[in-house]
Amino acid sequence: MLKAGFTYEPGKGSHTKWSHVLLSGKVTLSGKDGDDAKPYQERDVQNALLRLQKLIDENER
Repeated sequence: MLKAGFTYEPGKGSHTKWSHVLLSGKVTLSGKDGDDAKPYQERDVQNALLRLQKLIDENER
């Protein structure tokens, strides 16, 4: 997510909150680096990346 321009802030315990200036809201992920992501977390990340790409595509028109 860093490569896509997201920034993160530490959360409670092993959670991190990811945000992007073009998107409202945050994506919260649990687990430590290297842990396998849960399926719902993968969907949350994928949805955020798709929303971001849609915004970028719309702004390029």
